[in-house]
This record gives sequence, C-alpha cells and structure tokens, in this order.
Amino acid sequence: MLRKKTGEYRISTVGGENYKAFIPYPLPPEPAIKIDADLHELIDNTLLALGRLDSIATLLPDTSLFLYMYVRKEAVLSSQIEGTQSSLSDLLIFESKGIPGVPLDDVQEVSNYIAAMNYGLKRLREGFPLSLRLIKEIHGELLKKGRGAKKAPGEFRRTQNWIGGDRPGNAAYVPPPAENLLQCMGDLEKFLNNVPAKTPVLIKAALMHAQFETIHPFLDGNGRLGRLLITLLLCSENVLKEPVLYLSLYLKMRRQEYYDHLQKIRIDGDWESWISFFLYGVRETADLAAKTAKTLSNLFEKDRININSIGQASGSAFRVHVALQEFPLLTILQAAKTTGLSFPTAQKALNNLIKLGILSEIPGKSRARLFAYSEYIRILSEGTEPL
Repeated sequence: MLRKKTGEYRISTVGGENYKAFIPYPLPPEPAIKIDADLHELIDNTLLALGRLDSIATLLPDTSLFLYMYVRKEAVLSSQIEGTQSSLSDLLIFESKGIPGVPLDDVQEVSNYIAAMNYGLKRLREGFPLSLRLIKEIHGELLKKGRGAKKAPGEFRRTQNWIGGDRPGNAAYVPPPAENLLQCMGDLEKFLNNVPAKTPVLIKAALMHAQFETIHPFLDGNGRLGRLLITLLLCSENVLKEPVLYLSLYLKMRRQEYYDHLQKIRIDGDWESWISFFLYGVRETADLAAKTAKTLSNLFEKDRININSIGQASGSAFRVHVALQEFPLLTILQAAKTTGLSFPTAQKALNNLIKLGILSEIPGKSRARLFAYSEYIRILSEGTEPL
C-alpha cells in the first residue's frame, strides 16, 4: 500500500544556516491504517491483556497502595529515558527524608512526574476532557520544580527546538517551527476528541503518542509527558479503571528501536510498523504489571502469615506492615506517626519484623535508624537500574 506523506518540511534559517523542520499532517493518517488479520489479532490480544491487568489490580486488597508504588516505578523509568540517574531507592529515600545526599535534581524530576500523573488523573475524574488546556496544566506540574522550572512550565514553546546535534542544522530531527505549533496541537486535540472520526482506542493511543513526540510542543519534558498521556488516554476512554499501564520499561529497553519507528513514520509514512511495536509493548507491559501485582499480593499474604505466628505482638506488627506497603522505607518515628503507635511500641514492632526477615535496617546512613521492606522494593525495582 502506498502511503501518502505524513507531513512536509519547511526550510528555515537561524544564524545564517538553513535547516529543515518537519510539520506533520493532521491525524488520522491517509490512507487509513490497514488493519489486517495479524494486526486485528494483536489488538484483540492486547485488549485482553489490559482487561486481565485491570481485573487483577482492582482485586488487590488495597489497590491504592499498589498504585502508590507502581506510579513511582514508572516515574523513575520515564525519567531515566531522559537521562536522569535516580533509582527507585533514591526516590524512596528522598520522600522519606531519612538519608541526605541523594541526587536532588534527578530525584526532584521523578517526584514532579508523580505530581503530574496525580494531577492529570484528578482532572479527568472531575470530568475535564483530555485537551490542550489539560496537557499544558500537566506539563506545568511536570516542570514545576528542579531543572525544568526555567523552561516555560505549562507553556508551549515560542522558539525552535531540535533532537540530537548542537543546533537545528545538524540535528537528527527538527519539530515544527513555533509559528506552526498551535495549528498542529489544535489538530491533535480534535483527533483526541474523535474529530473528524472516532478511532479505536489502542490505535488512537499509538497515533497520539507518535504525533505528540513529532510535534514536541514544549521546551522540555516532551518525552515524559508523551508517555504519561498514553496512560491518561486509556483511563479517560475507560479502558483502564486505574492507571496501571506504563510503557517506560519497554521503551527503555528498546530505545533505539523506538526512535527508529518514530522516524520511519516521518520519512516513510510507516504507521503500521509503529502501531505493531506499540501494541506489543502494551501487551507485554500489561502482562508484566499483572505478574508484579500477583507477586506483591503473594508477598504480603506470606508476610501476614509470618507476622501472625508471633502471637500477642502481632497486632502492632500488622499495623507497621500495612504502613510499609505505602512507605517501604521508614524510621521509627515515621512508623509511630503513620500507625498511631507509641515510639517504643513502633520500635518493638520494627524489630520483630526484622527478626521475621521481613525488614532490614539500612546501616550508617542517618542518625535516625532507617528500615527497608527489602523484598517489596526488590520486586518493584526490577528494570529500574540507571542506564
């Protein structure tokens, strides 16, 4: 099938040097995406995987606790793709304020991501549509503090940006000039709201993400926000009840293939290969998330059985165990405040959890003793080692 061009190049000049900026055509592509038997089967299998994940997540004893930590894992991974070196442990230490000296700028970016995700979900649940206004508001949260704070948070760029190279003239890719930006983003907003026609949701998510990255509408944070929008779109379209699907690990492990697919869309109009790559990622990620949810559920149940074996002291240990599912790094004082236990009782409960092999103490990092729910952190940390 011959694909029409997906956009056009415009020659611009900066500093006496010419460069070519790409201006994408509105979605959906023309001619329409060819959904053959293989792609149709892939769509069906991906939807089944998402359904399984959504069911498992909502059947967990406390879905909010799983989400609390799972969103943090995604925040670490998404930021790592952009070059930060923070690990999940760094983020947890930053949030617990138990140990000084973690890489503050990197971990602040990760923390911003969590705030942006929570903000976007809150707005969607209030009935706010996935629109340019909301996208800018989420971007404002994403760059609110840290390195990005001086890069126009919440505002579309007014200057040319580029990817790769040290100037537009030798860049690997140059997005639309600033004067074309509002038109491109306006067209994307129409597509998100099913104008000119409704698009199947998984195809819509794939097209939306690629188009957003092609437009690159902000001075900073485009990659992180583009990945975040995938999850927000699936939630807004009721494919997911909870935000439990994140592609960053899949894309982190296949970064060059990911970038190559986006470039092939622009050069060859090859939307189908990108959609297949995207759908394989969604299916693989959904299966992995479902497996993680089951593993964590089994861990919590095993540890509850162990705690029950200590008899009279189990009551306070259970309360601390629940707190650790939300805050897997705790000092004695934090455990006491979170559970309502006295300091001595919280200390005794933590020591009992150490004896059971559920907790470990992180030595020599702070005046206050810091305890880690080690196996929980290990399970969630898989794949989050800095690049």
